[in-house]
Amino acid sequence: MNERRVLDAIDPEALLSLLEELVAVESLGGEPGEREAGELVARRMEERGLEVDAWEIDFGSLRDHPAYAADIERDAGLGVVGVLGGPAEPAGGDGTGSADGRTLVLNGHVDVVPAGERERWSSPPFRATRRGGEVVGRGTADMKGALAAAVTAAAALREAGVELGGRLELHAVPGEEDGGAGTLAALERGHGRGADGAVVMEPTRMAVAPAQAGALNFRITVPGEAAHGALRTEGVDPVEKFLPLFRAVRQLEADRNRRLRAPLFDDYELPFAVCMGKLRAGVWASTVAESLVAEGRYGVAPGEDLDRARSELEEAVAEAAAGDPWLAEHPPRVEWWGARFEPARTDPGADVVRAARSAHRDAAGREPEVRGMTYGADMRLLTGVAGVPTVLYGPGDVRRAHRPDEGVPLDDLLTAAQAYALLALRFCGGRDAAP
Repeated sequence: MNERRVLDAIDPEALLSLLEELVAVESLGGEPGEREAGELVARRMEERGLEVDAWEIDFGSLRDHPAYAADIERDAGLGVVGVLGGPAEPAGGDGTGSADGRTLVLNGHVDVVPAGERERWSSPPFRATRRGGEVVGRGTADMKGALAAAVTAAAALREAGVELGGRLELHAVPGEEDGGAGTLAALERGHGRGADGAVVMEPTRMAVAPAQAGALNFRITVPGEAAHGALRTEGVDPVEKFLPLFRAVRQLEADRNRRLRAPLFDDYELPFAVCMGKLRAGVWASTVAESLVAEGRYGVAPGEDLDRARSELEEAVAEAAAGDPWLAEHPPRVEWWGARFEPARTDPGADVVRAARSAHRDAAGREPEVRGMTYGADMRLLTGVAGVPTVLYGPGDVRRAHRPDEGVPLDDLLTAAQAYALLALRFCGGRDAAP
C-alpha cells in the first residue's frame, strides 16, 4: 500500500472546516449542544463513507455499572461510533503494520468545559479563530481538534482507496469532562471490546503517553457558627477554621509527590496535584458564615491503591482538625463524590505504543516524547473495563485547555491527522481496493 498516497489525500482545509463547525457548537456537558455536536460528527462521518452507529445512551441503566462516575446527572445522551473496515479478530504483530486483522480505536469526546468569563477571551470562545499559526476557541485543544483530525484521517484512507485488513473505530462520545460516562456507554454497547489497541486523543503536545494519572473529586465541609457581622467574635468563622486544613492538604500534596515519583512523570514538578477549585461559604455579607465547603480534585498515581489514597486525605484533615478546639468538637466532613478518573498505564513496549511512536515519527519527522500525562482521561476505561492497551496522543497542550484563549497549533492538527492515518493503516493492515 502506498502510504504517500494516503498522506496526500489528507485535506487540511476540510480538517479546519470541520473544526470550525464543531467549535461553533456550544457542547457543554448535559446541555443540548452536547447532542448537537454528536449529531454533527455522525453526519460528517457518514458523508466520508464511514459506517456510523449513533444511539441513545440510557444513563439511568448505566449508573448501575461499577465504573460509572459523573458530576452531571443525565437521563439520555447520544453516542456516536464510526467504523472503517470489517470485523477483526485480535492478531499478533510487531506494531509496525505487518499484521492484518487488528482493531484500533481512536477515542474522542464532543463535550467541552464552560468558557468562563468571556471578557477574558480575545475572540469569541465558540467561534474558531485562526491567528498566529493556531486555531483559538473553546474545545480546539480539548479535544475537537483531534476529533476533526481523526475524521479527516479516516476520509483520507477512503479517498486513497484503502481496504483495511482490520477495523478502525472512531468514538465521539459525550460526558468525558465530568467522568467518562460516554466512553463507558460505548464499551457497554460493544464498541472497542476486544480491540487490539486504542488511542485516546487528548492534548499531549504530540507526545505518546502510555500512562495517565488519576483524579478523584472530594468535598470538605467545615462547620462554623453564625453571628451578626458586627459581633463577629461571638460566632465561629469557618473561613478561618479552613486555613489550617488547607495548609495540611498542601503539605500532604508535597509529601505524596515526593513519595510517588514514577519514571514517566519524572520531569513534572507536581505530577499528582491536589487542587481546591471551588469554595463557598455563607449566605449574607454581614453574617458570619455557618459553614464553608471546599471542593477539589485529588491526583493519584498509576498503580496507587485508591482506598489508601483517600484515607491519606481524610487522615490529614482529621489530624489538622484535632489541633483546633472548635474543630475537635465539630469535626469537618470529607466526602468523595462525582467524577472518578482512575489512573491507568500500558506497557511501553506494547504494540500500540510502538505503532503510535512509529506513526508520529514518520508524520512529524522526529521521534515523539514518551511520557505520562498528569490529568485524568478515558484511557482508564479502555484499559480497566475493556482490557485494551491504550495510549494518549493528540494535538495541543493541556496547559491551553480549560482556560481563556484555548488554542491548538495548525501544524499539530495536520501532524495528528497524518499520524492517525498511518497508525490505522499500519496497525489494522491495509491494501489497495480492487478496481
